[in-house]
Parts: sequence; structure tokens; C-alpha cells
Amino acid sequence: MRYVKLGRSGATISAVGLGCLSFGDPHRGPHGWTLREEEARLLIRRAVELGINFFDTANVYSNGDSERILGQALGEYARREEVVIASKVHGEMGPGPNGWGLSRKHILWQVEESLRRLGTDYIDLYQVHRWDASTPLEETLAALDQLVRDGKVRYLGASSMYAWQFSRALCLQREHGLAPFITMQDHYNLIYREEEREMYPLCLDQGIGVLAYSPLARGRLARPWDEVSRRRVQDTLGNALYGMQEATDRRITDAVGQVAQTHEVSRAQVGLAWVLAHPVVSAPLIGATSVSHLEDDVGALDLELTPEDLDLLEEHYVPHDVVGF
Repeated sequence: MRYVKLGRSGATISAVGLGCLSFGDPHRGPHGWTLREEEARLLIRRAVELGINFFDTANVYSNGDSERILGQALGEYARREEVVIASKVHGEMGPGPNGWGLSRKHILWQVEESLRRLGTDYIDLYQVHRWDASTPLEETLAALDQLVRDGKVRYLGASSMYAWQFSRALCLQREHGLAPFITMQDHYNLIYREEEREMYPLCLDQGIGVLAYSPLARGRLARPWDEVSRRRVQDTLGNALYGMQEATDRRITDAVGQVAQTHEVSRAQVGLAWVLAHPVVSAPLIGATSVSHLEDDVGALDLELTPEDLDLLEEHYVPHDVVGF
């Protein structure tokens, strides 16, 4: 395993993180392809054995099941001080107008719920899952700063927003001496590269570490375009995110196959190696649903793409509508 710093912070994480959206009872959340606890525990255990120390979840994943499963498994397979646990806040976790968002009320409620489910007294990286235009930004940032000062959170991160929004937040944090965001988790892969236009230059300038989610476009880069997995059939969000530029996206996946054949590696390793090659990316988040896929994905760390490979992989990209916010 290779290890990197988390943005400009002193925290060290594995160069690939395990994304935990796939963990939880398929009957409790909106994702019918999620793994039950027994299967998820096998993945978490193998991740620890492979040297992965960074695990990313959220309170809304399977209505809290993902946090609970992750916390219990890490309690058995790792020492708390050796792992970096990331979670998120924003999504709907209760009825009524205060059941979601980034108000002080919701944040202070939800951090306690996440800590309880994770079975820990602190979260290493606490991220705002989406932008909340209904709450004053100053209120959100002050509440997050309080969590850091109280020791319930070590670092702060953001996810899925426009660059102007993130820039505004960073400026307010600096102006008022508040704990800063050190990471940006966003949607990034060979099929969807819109973050390169504004967000990534901002992150490079400010020393923000990028955590790329869906680095394999929810499996589309890991297999030929017409090969359909169980997740792809049931993944309504994924089907909404992709397919807007099907002709060019198909050519990109074909190019991934060509590069994979040249290097005699899997398509998944090519897709991940491309994300890893971007200088602003701290770690892609692997959403594996089997131990064999996880083991194969980690092999991307040993793959070095040539300039010719990069040209072939990137030549067919066309601008996409911004999605995922």
C-alpha cells in the first residue's frame, strides 16, 4: 500500500480509500444492490489486510446501516488510532424541516448519531455532503468549528458543490479563524471530468485534497459498455448520471479496454490509475462489492500510464452537463 497526506493536513491515509455506500441491508435503503453485514465485514477485513486505512461513509447510507457495520467491523479488525474514518452530514435523517440540512441544530444532532453508530468518540473527517442554501453559511461553518474544538471531529471536508460556493466557505473560515475544510469529495472519472474546469484549479491553489468518488463511473469503466451488472440494473442514480453522451462515453470505455489489454491488467486498474495520476487527487474512493474486485482495484497503485496511454484515454471526452450536486 502507498500512503499520502490528506490534503494539506498532517493526517496520513492510504492512496485508495474504501467507499462504504455499498454496505447495508438492501431493504432499508434506496440501493437494492447493497451488501448485507456478513458480506460487508469480509470486505472491510480484507481492506485492512491490504493496508487500506481510510474508510468513507455517510449517515444517509442505508439509513445509518453503513456507519454501524463499518464501526463494528473496524472495532474488531483494526485499532482505532490506525484508521481514518470519514462520514458526512446533510441528507434527510428524520421527519420535518429539521430532519435534514446544515443548520446548527441538525449538525449537532447528527454528529452524535454518527458517533453512536460508528462506536467511536471522534470522527477523523466530517464532511458536508451537499450545499444547503437554506441555512446561513456562517451558521454551518461555526457549528463545524465547534465540533473540532470539542474534539468530536478532527478535520473538516466538503463535497459536491460549485467552486464559487467552496471558495466562499474557505474565505469565511480564514476570515473568522474557523477550522478549515481540507478536502473536497467530488464526482470524477474518465467519463465525467467537469471538476477539472474550476474546482480542481481552486483545490490546487488552496492545498485542498480531492477524494474522487465514482472513479470507475459506478462500474461502467470496469467492463465493456454493453456488459450489464446487477448493480447497474438497479442503480437508478447511476443511470441518471451517465448516458448523456453515450456515443463518446462508449468510445472512452473502449479506450480503457485497449490500454488494459496493452498492459495486461484489468479495466478497473486503468480507470483508477488515471484518477490517481491527477496531482490534486489524494485518493479515489473504491466502491467494491466483492473481495476479488477490491484486491484487483488495489493493483492500480502499481500501474503507471504512459503519455500515449493518457492521450488515448482522454481524446474522446466532450463536455457534460454538471451533475451530482
